[in-house]
Amino acid sequence: MVAMPTFHIPVMVEEVIDGLDVRPGGRYVDCTVGAGGHARAILEASAPGGQLLGIDRDPEAIRVAALRLRPFEGSFALVRGNFSEVGAICRQRGFAPVHGLLFDLGISSMQIESAERGFSFQHDAPLDMRMDPSDPLTAADIVNGWSEADLARILWRYGEEPAARRIAAAIVRARPLMTTSQLSRVIEQVAGRGSTRLHPATRAFQALRIAVNRELDVLEAALSQACDLLGSGGRLVVISFHSLEDRIAKSFLRRESADCVCPPGLPECRCGHHSLLRLVGRRARRPSDQEVAANPRARSARLRVAERLLTKEG
Repeated sequence: MVAMPTFHIPVMVEEVIDGLDVRPGGRYVDCTVGAGGHARAILEASAPGGQLLGIDRDPEAIRVAALRLRPFEGSFALVRGNFSEVGAICRQRGFAPVHGLLFDLGISSMQIESAERGFSFQHDAPLDMRMDPSDPLTAADIVNGWSEADLARILWRYGEEPAARRIAAAIVRARPLMTTSQLSRVIEQVAGRGSTRLHPATRAFQALRIAVNRELDVLEAALSQACDLLGSGGRLVVISFHSLEDRIAKSFLRRESADCVCPPGLPECRCGHHSLLRLVGRRARRPSDQEVAANPRARSARLRVAERLLTKEG
């Protein structure tokens, strides 16, 4: 008998349902289904007749989501895959156009709490950090095989780590580093504890995780496919948890909601670009104080919404 897992708490559920404008009979794609929290809420709100396609690269997430969504058997399908291929996945399953697409980005609490996955410095584990265990590149490969210059580059670019160069040099001197605890100790020796609540290894671990899973490249690829999947009036919702993800989402939504993306100063438009989206709200939505108190991991969440303008067929 399969044990029922302890489910994580999905963030900003009411805002997701409102942002997607979920209606009975609608078709929705949860591009990062995780443990199925948002997916379940979407299926509940779209009943009767709602359909959901859930995608995740993590096989454990697919297993857990299947358990959570069992009461909606026949109304959902789960696909193990990378959401950078969301267009192909939807078309292969005849699941387009859709009424809504959801991207809940970053790492899930389920992955953090799986100590053996090596995502967190709070557990001693091998330096892995792969969302898809079949991917070839691990955090240990980067830590022990990449040059000092490349390590410093990703620590700065993906972690916005001010001590990137010093940490990279310390990592190279301390090689080999094979566990999360070993790496965390090296970083702490360089960066110190400081006066902030942020653990000194937080930014570096984020940077390594993003590099291992190519998270920013994957997000850009997926967003570029979103407009073609949405039917007229369909909604796109993106939840991000750090500034790098939010910057990409914000830039994409602004560009696709503009009729001209030419550089400023040109006497006339030469890009030929036409808006495909309408922003729903000018600013990102944030979780309520009550939600943050109940679920501190929601603290950094930002939710952005856009609506597909009329297609040629619409």
